[in-house]
Amino acid sequence: MKFTLGILTLILSFLYSCDARNENKSKQITQEKTPTRNHSYANIEAAHTTHLHLDLAVDFEQKKLSGVARHQIENNKSSEIIFDINGLKINKVTTSIESEELNTSHEIKGAIHPILGQALHIKIEPNTKYVNIYYETTEKSEALDWLDSTLTSSKTKPFLYTQGQAILTRTWIPIQDVPSNRITYSADLAVPKDLMAVMSASNPQSKNDEGLYHFEMHQPIPCYLIALAVGDLVYGKLGENTGVYCEPELLEASLMEFIDLPKMMIAAEKLYGAYSWEQYDLLILPYSFPFGGMENPRLTFANPTLLAGDKSLVSVIAHELAHSWSGNLVTNETWNDFWLNEGFTVYFENRIMEEIIGKEGADNLALVEFFELEEEMERIAGSPHPEDGHLFLDLKKRNPDDGMTDVAYVKGAFFLKTIEAKVGRQKMDVFLESYFDHFKFTSVSTKDFIDYLNQELLEKYNIDFDYKEWIFNGGIPDNCLEIESKSFQQMEDFAKSFASGKDIFSTAKGTSAHSKSILNRSDYSVQEWLTFIRNLPENLTITQMEDLDDKLSFTSWTNAEIQFEWFLKAISTNYQAAYPNLKAFLKKVGRRKFILPLYSKMYEFEHSKEQAVSWFKDFKQNYHAVSSNSIKEALAL
Repeated sequence: MKFTLGILTLILSFLYSCDARNENKSKQITQEKTPTRNHSYANIEAAHTTHLHLDLAVDFEQKKLSGVARHQIENNKSSEIIFDINGLKINKVTTSIESEELNTSHEIKGAIHPILGQALHIKIEPNTKYVNIYYETTEKSEALDWLDSTLTSSKTKPFLYTQGQAILTRTWIPIQDVPSNRITYSADLAVPKDLMAVMSASNPQSKNDEGLYHFEMHQPIPCYLIALAVGDLVYGKLGENTGVYCEPELLEASLMEFIDLPKMMIAAEKLYGAYSWEQYDLLILPYSFPFGGMENPRLTFANPTLLAGDKSLVSVIAHELAHSWSGNLVTNETWNDFWLNEGFTVYFENRIMEEIIGKEGADNLALVEFFELEEEMERIAGSPHPEDGHLFLDLKKRNPDDGMTDVAYVKGAFFLKTIEAKVGRQKMDVFLESYFDHFKFTSVSTKDFIDYLNQELLEKYNIDFDYKEWIFNGGIPDNCLEIESKSFQQMEDFAKSFASGKDIFSTAKGTSAHSKSILNRSDYSVQEWLTFIRNLPENLTITQMEDLDDKLSFTSWTNAEIQFEWFLKAISTNYQAAYPNLKAFLKKVGRRKFILPLYSKMYEFEHSKEQAVSWFKDFKQNYHAVSSNSIKEALAL
């Protein structure tokens, strides 16, 4: 995820606040700078939240949340507590020891930083137990995606969802927005009576007549995992403690697509210990959701592009389930340590998929990701920040989303795969299970991991392994585990043969009397076809593109991964026959993984540059801010 880094300036004249004697005084916002640490203004060492209770009303007409965030705090002899805010209107602040609330002074310091927002300073006393912040969201609250009914499956009911990672939770809750401070939370929400609210917490499984919903999250989590969605939702059960929420129109397809979720849960627990969050459900969001999935505890948010109809893309769900251990149970302490969340999760995801579809299929999934990593590494090497090829990053004065590349995900996973190949799977599994258990419900740094790796694996078994090259250097180390796939090699050969002008569609007589096409779409997996398309050169002729489309119908194939790869080739070759489908895809889908590269590719070529800008201006209201901000930057808007 990336955000536009243009300087935003908002001059606010006066802020109304109250002193401890309930006397209203207006205070001008000062330009005093508040120190930042880990992309946050919060002074968590001095005073920090331990539990948050939200009491909010959801207003679809005005597109805002309003109410109070009640922070139960622990104070280490500080006279103030500092929260992060961005795009919020603060109405008043009170403190309390038990139940009686007293107005207290508060001040927003500094101009709005384009990434970090502002610091909300609140006066507290040594015995203050609760800080109550009365506020409302605004149109600048970028975590919130308010969707009109035209962008939902029903076409009759609106939808709202949040996306907080990495530092967008501060745009819908005044909070200490830092992953090292884990908190419990609860919430009471008032929503329109014909809609249901769900959160990353305990959830209802049906609507109620009042539109009032209560939530509890008893396990401590980093605040980027606080998540909310409101829509016309129904629930379908998949297993004893698993199920899926979605709009009614998607229920049948969702239950069929994710039928193996209970098996994934069994496989995950068998690998690395008991699931710690009681319930694991999916929420299928509208198409504007910017990611394939988001690992909000108890309730994974998922993009409907995963509904391929053949379970070919469910590895994303295995990934989000794996986050219940790596990322949610054990969290990166800073955004420089992001690879600890994602590298472990991709490794774990692949192990789950190995149980579901076998080793060959899982290896093919890993190879697809490795090819993407190689492309990412090439891009990073030529970028202004070649150091982004390291696992451990230095993101000071940068957006933490800049670190959310395939390096953290795939290089991190292959780091662990390479260690496994060195020490053996049995020792590796014992180590990882103990790692998750030892650090559960805490946030850890790269140094913490290295110390534990040395103590519990490398030194323990006298194993020589250069982890420093992987973690602190760029590129892919020479000792990286290599995975081979005969089927992928075959698809690569097919692609090269086709590009050279050979007829790969001619029939061949086998031992039987029946003729068979050498390339028949149904004979190969989605991952194999992805390999085929990716190995086609960008300079194919229009005639060759037409031939492929005639034989394999790539343009009309509704699998999102296939569409994405094919559209990239269509753009580079100016294959206009695919453009109506490309336009429809960009209008409908908001998943950043797909649409950012497609717009970027269009912007590279004179034949499609103006079209990219025009389509984005037409469709940007269909995207979450996470996607649209990145595309604005790519299109130099």
